[in-house]
Amino acid sequence: MTRKHAHPAPVLAALALLVLPALAQDAAPEPPPEGNLGTTSGAEIYAQVCQGCHMPDGRGAVGAGSYPAFAGNPNLASSRYMAAVILGGRRNMPAFAPEKVIGPYFEPVWLSDVQVANVINHIRTNFGNDYRDPISAADVRALHSDQGKTQ
Repeated sequence: MTRKHAHPAPVLAALALLVLPALAQDAAPEPPPEGNLGTTSGAEIYAQVCQGCHMPDGRGAVGAGSYPAFAGNPNLASSRYMAAVILGGRRNMPAFAPEKVIGPYFEPVWLSDVQVANVINHIRTNFGNDYRDPISAADVRALHSDQGKTQ
């Protein structure tokens, strides 16, 4: 009994149709991330960047430094004040504006204007705060201009 073998060309063509789209997707460039955290969620940014010093419950901490509470803090009434502090840093808090981030001890973390606005809005509506006037990325961007910088 003789066995007929399928011609390899159609089999190879079928495999190529299955594999090539997956390879093309892997080769496609990814869009640049917002900031260098890869998220624009205010809650996620708080968890990744802020809560290490300001604590998960927003109550702040005192120890090697003094990290103010977000809960019941009257400075939060001004979203522009918060944005200026996040962008430029203050006392022992580092700056998170891309043009102000410096090393060399740690991998620099910077935030886009969208990320700054979203984390501010998260803080101002959580931890017992109820400030309902949101700040926008355009408002944050204007603060760069106020400092002679544009982004």
